[in-house]
Amino acid sequence: MTASALAGEMNLPLFTILLDGLIIKFMGETAAKLRIIFDAIQSTRAVYLFDEFDAVGGKRETQNDVGEIRRVLNSFLQFLEQEQSDSLIIGATNHPELLDRAVFRRFDDVIEYSTPNEEQIQKVISDRLSILGAKQLGWQRILEEAQGLSYADITNSCNDAAKEAVLADSREVKTESLLKALQSRRKAK
Repeated sequence: MTASALAGEMNLPLFTILLDGLIIKFMGETAAKLRIIFDAIQSTRAVYLFDEFDAVGGKRETQNDVGEIRRVLNSFLQFLEQEQSDSLIIGATNHPELLDRAVFRRFDDVIEYSTPNEEQIQKVISDRLSILGAKQLGWQRILEEAQGLSYADITNSCNDAAKEAVLADSREVKTESLLKALQSRRKAK
């Protein structure tokens, strides 16, 4: 969501690099694909999001590593150091503890998002559902169910509940609908 917001504010396209398509079992091919990505970063000004970045930026001293990922990380770090474009490169992970220390030195900023407290949860939900009305919601149950979920999970739950309301031709989101959406997000974790 941050990458999307930045791209929107900067009026730039957002490109998401899916690491499952980047990492190949054959030695050297992954680094070659990385070269293609960094060539694109150089030639096309945009926001580039490396999602699930721990797949590439993981610690090099990991015991079960066979060497290829270590070489991929080394290549990525070298490409990043040589990078001189006007593009914005973002690496996102839910597991910062898995990242190699060298990665943190290559990025200008590190932003950590904690889960929202009750006041923030209520604000996110109220803002997201303002068009459909969120005044009649059973807040106590909703706040309990949303505890520990991320901003993105809560926002997406609101979107799901709003879609259900619109499809039911209702102008109001129901508490049960939002609770069901929040529970669904929790189970998906």
